[in-house]
Amino acid sequence: MAPTSRYLEAPRRLRAFVRAHETSLVVLAALIGTIGGLVVVAMSVAVAALHALLFNISIRERLSSQDSIEPLRALLVPSLGGLLLGVVFLLLLRWRPAREIDPIEANALHGGRMSFRGSVIVALQTIWSSGVGASVGLEAGYTQLASGLAASLGRGFHLRRVDQRIMVGCGAAAAIAGAFGAPLAGAFYAFELVIGGYTPASLTPVGIAAVAGYFMTHGFAALSMGIGIGPVGDILGRDLAIAALLGILSALVGIGIMRGVALCETLLAKSRIWPPLRTAFGGLGVGLLALLTPQVMSSGHGALHFSNIVSLPLKVIAGVFVLKAIASVISLGSGFRGGLFFATLFLGALGGRLFSAGFDTIWPGLDLDPNVYAIIGMSALSASVIGGPLTMSFIALESTGNLWLTTAVLVAVMISTMITRELFGYSFATWRFHLRGETIRSAADIGWIRDLTVRSLMRPDVATVDANIGIEEFRGKFPLGSKTQVVAVDPEGHYVGLAVVADAHAPDIEATSALAGLLHYRDVVLHPAMNIQEAIAIFDAAEAESLAVVEPGAEHWPIGILTEAHAMRRYAEESERRRREAVGEF
Repeated sequence: MAPTSRYLEAPRRLRAFVRAHETSLVVLAALIGTIGGLVVVAMSVAVAALHALLFNISIRERLSSQDSIEPLRALLVPSLGGLLLGVVFLLLLRWRPAREIDPIEANALHGGRMSFRGSVIVALQTIWSSGVGASVGLEAGYTQLASGLAASLGRGFHLRRVDQRIMVGCGAAAAIAGAFGAPLAGAFYAFELVIGGYTPASLTPVGIAAVAGYFMTHGFAALSMGIGIGPVGDILGRDLAIAALLGILSALVGIGIMRGVALCETLLAKSRIWPPLRTAFGGLGVGLLALLTPQVMSSGHGALHFSNIVSLPLKVIAGVFVLKAIASVISLGSGFRGGLFFATLFLGALGGRLFSAGFDTIWPGLDLDPNVYAIIGMSALSASVIGGPLTMSFIALESTGNLWLTTAVLVAVMISTMITRELFGYSFATWRFHLRGETIRSAADIGWIRDLTVRSLMRPDVATVDANIGIEEFRGKFPLGSKTQVVAVDPEGHYVGLAVVADAHAPDIEATSALAGLLHYRDVVLHPAMNIQEAIAIFDAAEAESLAVVEPGAEHWPIGILTEAHAMRRYAEESERRRREAVGEF
């Protein structure tokens, strides 16, 4: 039975029409793109209004672009804002104990199903976190709410699993395209990070959603969110090699930031401080850093103007780089909601400027263009932390229109991503899943694998025999051809091992021997809740063709048997079916 939406239910004939025509998905994608663009505008206005109210600045100004902030406001607003966020979050946990899932997890494990109410809650938490000055980005909130709305719309039309996942990707594409003024980057954000791959069937709806989100957001000229970049010089062959070095350094910095957030969370959790006070202390830490430079506050949109960055003294740039990194780690580690997308763009731009100056010092006469390396740095660091090398490359391309510069960026982001995966293994989002005990490393759909359990695959009509009987008696009960294998149990019915009937009838086995000496896989069993991948891994490790399925716990009662051949066949069949659905083969 198809999952339904509590808030929307399309008429049956309309649902049937949409499911039967691929072009109908394009219409839905355009609608989702429009909604996603409006989400970006609404959330941006809400944060700007909070900044104006709480920090006494103009609603048209950026908090992170201020020369200074009133010291009392800088300390009290993030601290009290963090305390209030922590208290409200505790109350929400009592009201909604279930953990909210983001678009990546929804597409990886839940077939694109997201909670609309949960998405609204996450978006409001993100608005408040950024609004009180925490060093977090709004991009996580944009994609959460836009994708949540898209998921609800898809459920209302009873879309197939593969189409539902595409709709979630459409919401994320629209949000990123609107936030950064980059529809290509928005589309590839969806492909690389939210859908987990590109297929011809997903190209048109995701592309339409990204373009719609871009035009909807940028119809409000005063709220333009694009990245401001100064003029860049010519790209030479040497720049490709130097960009590769910057990619290596960016990966190491990105890994350090991600581990810093996890370490901050761990230390605060071990401190046993009341959770709302953790967020309050995090806000106080950001406020203290803001007394030194306001650029550490909020996402850093206002601070990221390359013409200003390259003109600042190097000591100032280095100071802002270190303080912004610390502020982002403290904010996310202490419990504020938000992302690192724009923060890593800002940090990467600062780091690229420092890198070019340092390289010129070591190798005088090169005169590296600081604008060029600010762009390469922002893309490479973001690729390390966020993932999505093509997404970051397209942000550079759409921001500059310079194909040769994009080539240098592509070199840096490929190396940065490769080193991050080799040394760390995760992007920031999938690292957080890992800390919660999940094993997913991308949005590729593995939810169906978890649904394909040993219990659903096993044969329950298992034959059992007392492990203590003799070979002669066993031969009488199970002549050749009657069974392939029999589960041996003790007098209480607990699993002991697996007896192969052919082994017991071998001519070199004495009839007076005990069956117990012929048992296989005494310590290797399957449990009914295991998924098919886990089962296949156990078959491989044990080099077994069949294994008993037993109930977990001390009893170890056998409830079935599963063969490797059957498990592999079902896995192949289901994989092929999912592949055909993904590429639109019916």
